[in-house]
Amino acid sequence: MPQAQSASAATVRLLVLGRRLRDLRQGAGKSLEHAAAALGVSVLAIRRIEQGQVKWKMPYIKMLLEEYGVDGEEARVFLALAAEANQPGWWYRYRDALPEWFRAFVTLEEEASLIRAYEPHYVPGIMQTEDYARIVLRAGLRDSDEVERRVALRLQRQRTLLEQGGTELWAVIDETVLRRPVARPEVMRAQIDHLIELVARPNVTLQVIPFGLFLHEAMYGPFYIFRFPFPELQDIVYFENVAGSGYVDQHDNVAAFVEALDRISAQVPPPQRTEAMLTEIRKEIR
Repeated sequence: MPQAQSASAATVRLLVLGRRLRDLRQGAGKSLEHAAAALGVSVLAIRRIEQGQVKWKMPYIKMLLEEYGVDGEEARVFLALAAEANQPGWWYRYRDALPEWFRAFVTLEEEASLIRAYEPHYVPGIMQTEDYARIVLRAGLRDSDEVERRVALRLQRQRTLLEQGGTELWAVIDETVLRRPVARPEVMRAQIDHLIELVARPNVTLQVIPFGLFLHEAMYGPFYIFRFPFPELQDIVYFENVAGSGYVDQHDNVAAFVEALDRISAQVPPPQRTEAMLTEIRKEIR
């Protein structure tokens, strides 16, 4: 299984609030050393709070806000947001089925307003049917109970993010994804039917790279671009390759992924043609 080097194990909201807390400190003219002395902790501890790397101790946050001159309604709102950010996401009840390397991915997915994806091998997990997901997961897992828990998690992600309409998904997949006999013909046909249903939703866009486009910039492996409704947080990329997986948040590196996907999306048939392509491919599966 991939071993991802996570940018942070914290939730996205802790990352955002950590940057806001840093801005409040700097706006008050306080150094890291000053903040650390006010709490009686190390500078490293303040850095970890500001980088969203740990769950926050609320008395510490209250003391820092007082130190930075933040009070009244502004302090109350900040503390309420911090308490909420400390709580685990909906996926916490599936933690037994959630690999450590994938937890950061789910926290990013949960808070993203837009997810852009390139998948050359499989239907994106968030778009899979139950039967398709079960077959794909069985390829890498031996324990049947673990497979079923992972399937349940995958379906819940789909319900939470796509069916409730809170997140916009724009996926680009290779035609190979639809034609490779990953599962029995009836499972593949049902999976394509499901994709047709999903692309009818206003928050789901799917494009298919036809065989005729032999070479393109994203052929090195799958990746996901997460965009957030928070001005403090720029896009984050998750990628996979033969050596494992990881996260990218440096602007220039993220821009390379975004530009590559932009160019591919412009070269392949537009989303308006996707349903017809899916229907035609489905007819050919025997």
